[in-house]
Amino acid sequence: MLIQLTIRDIVLIDRLDLVFAGGLSVLTGETGAGKSILLDAFALALGGRGDGSLVRHGQPQGQVTAVFDIPTNHPARRLTASSDIDIDGDLILRRVQYADGRTRAFVNDQPVSVQTLRGIGGTLVEIHGQHDDRALVDPAEHRALLDAFGGHGAQVTAVREAYAQLSQARAALKLHTERMETARKETDFLRHAVDELTKLAPEPGEEERLAERRQAMMQAEKVAKELAEAFDAVAGGSSPVPVLSAAVRRLERRGTQAPQLVDPCVKALDAALVALDEARGVLESALREADFDPRELETAEERLFALRGAARKYDVPADDLAALRERYAADLAGIDAGEAELVALEVAVSDAETLYAERARELSAARRATAQTLDAAVAAELPPLKLERARFITRVDVDEAARLPDGYDRVEFWVETNPGTRPGPLMKVASGGELSRFMLALKVVLADRGSAPTLVFDEIDTGVGGAVADAIGGRLGRLARQVQVIAVTHAPQVAARALSHFLIAKEAAAADRVATRVVPLAAETRREEIARMLAGATITEEARAAAARLLEAAG
Repeated sequence: MLIQLTIRDIVLIDRLDLVFAGGLSVLTGETGAGKSILLDAFALALGGRGDGSLVRHGQPQGQVTAVFDIPTNHPARRLTASSDIDIDGDLILRRVQYADGRTRAFVNDQPVSVQTLRGIGGTLVEIHGQHDDRALVDPAEHRALLDAFGGHGAQVTAVREAYAQLSQARAALKLHTERMETARKETDFLRHAVDELTKLAPEPGEEERLAERRQAMMQAEKVAKELAEAFDAVAGGSSPVPVLSAAVRRLERRGTQAPQLVDPCVKALDAALVALDEARGVLESALREADFDPRELETAEERLFALRGAARKYDVPADDLAALRERYAADLAGIDAGEAELVALEVAVSDAETLYAERARELSAARRATAQTLDAAVAAELPPLKLERARFITRVDVDEAARLPDGYDRVEFWVETNPGTRPGPLMKVASGGELSRFMLALKVVLADRGSAPTLVFDEIDTGVGGAVADAIGGRLGRLARQVQVIAVTHAPQVAARALSHFLIAKEAAAADRVATRVVPLAAETRREEIARMLAGATITEEARAAAARLLEAAG
């Protein structure tokens, strides 16, 4: 609940510190005293729309701080946790409004976006008024309220789980179908490519080996003639080896006659013969290597050109052709397996559809039954609120073709204000005063289910008096047993039922300036204020006595 509201420099409020308790608190005062300013400031702290005109004249900025005491399992704590905001104790919402129109928002002194502040504030406070767009009249919320009233939490969770399962099954089927359609379009190409690459049978590194062999054969073809001529010169018919060998033998026979002349010559000729023999061996080896079948070169070139042609065709390096063939073959196998998987996914979607439909139908039936109970409960609250001829209708429209997270029902609160008139949506059909009383009756019925912990009612008693005002006060009092209620009121019957009473008034703050002040009233001053509300400007003893009777009856 709200435990403290602090306002600084907002319109006519220069400094205000209010402490709230549980139960029913009322704010009263003369028209124009500043009650609307107080609510506008409070709404600002909850994430309402900012406006530079809210800043008190002459000040650069205004500020509003609202402090809440909430249980550990309250939704606001989950929202703060999701925004990485740590709160161990009280939850503090603060909004700074600058005169130039800018605003800043804080939760427990951590800066947040206005959207985050509004989301948290929406779980803490509901503000209801005759023409207040902050009131809970959005049809999008009506289904959640009906579910809260009927205790449909488990069924709603079951439908959401079935919806998630259906969504996942549909997404998987859609993705697989798209893949299959793409694959089918490429089937002919894949089959041709696999056949072609299988026949080609490329091997990693084959292109480099072929290129090197081809280059070697082409170079050998050019030097083979010269090698043959050199070999013939060394070991052929014109070889000097026989001549040199014969010369060595003749010299060796003469060696004893002049060894000092012959021996060096024989030695040199022997070395030349050894060198020529080595040259013959090298040339013979080179000739063997240079000796190749021209058809081998042709075959190597054809193979090399085939590999490079396939590489260009499939836009991959030649070394990747083997891997490409394996990938294409896997794609083809996947198409065949994908047909079976497609059938399985279609069955999964059908099963998920059936499960969702079963759970959604059960929830829809529960909602329709609960709608009748809710209508009866609200109807019981209407006669004392001078709406005895009106009818409250919880309309549940079913679209079984819809597939939504919370089921296929659209829930909206309708009313018929008078017999014979056409029913219509609550916000469109009910007048300002009727809307407030319908909302009060609804909130009384929903007090312990689907309600924020703090409810603010802004002059919902306008235009009524006597028994109706007393009925409104009685219902606000009943509502305050379940949640904290703050009411801005002109009705003494409502004010008399409050546990806390605040008086809003203007007073001079300087020679040329007035300020709004809010003070809590003690028992005696409270009776005087209620007497003023009864009597007007001149408070009579009869008014004081009537005020005392109201307080006694309420107490």
